[in-house]
Amino acid sequence: MFLKQMQVGHMAVFAYIIGDPESGDGLVIDPAANIDDIISEAETNGIKIKYIVNTHGHVDHIAGNDEIKEKTGAEIVIHEEDADLLLSTPLAVYRMFQAKPSPPADITVKGGDTITLGNVTLNVIHTPGHSPGGISLYMPGYVLTGDTLFVEGVGRTDLPGGSWETMARSIKEKLFTLPDETVVLPGHNYGRMPTSTIGNEKLNNAFFR
Repeated sequence: MFLKQMQVGHMAVFAYIIGDPESGDGLVIDPAANIDDIISEAETNGIKIKYIVNTHGHVDHIAGNDEIKEKTGAEIVIHEEDADLLLSTPLAVYRMFQAKPSPPADITVKGGDTITLGNVTLNVIHTPGHSPGGISLYMPGYVLTGDTLFVEGVGRTDLPGGSWETMARSIKEKLFTLPDETVVLPGHNYGRMPTSTIGNEKLNNAFFR
């Protein structure tokens, strides 16, 4: 499996490229900015981007959707409960990010679905709280947590559709039940290190001590 974490844009967003080297099939998660760099990294490693997966519909994570879809032809994937955010985000907000509005979703998913790239399978975990349709993506050894779980922190819950109670349940019941050695790959570089583990978060996340 090919896995690359890339910090992009001005809000310390982490985009991720995941691919199956054997088939060459790949995807990008939350391509917020620096689209040419993302595409170049994928191509250098023999990965063709088939899917653009948004962990949720907030503009800082979807700002690059239009550009990367235009350049790669990849399909946009998002949870069914956040799909409307791709089209309802005000144009003024996109302009703040110097981005074009996102195209609509090509594929919507829900918890329990899978995304397959050759021999690589990502399991969709519905982790609402930061937004109604927030998702995490799990494969043995790794979980990509978007803005649900950060390194020793959590995403904000004061935006429309957010709920601390819902977020806490998502983390405790769906993420903290994963194996302790699972590497946490967050949606922003907001912590003291770029990655964590489920075990470390259970011990050291201030929101759950």
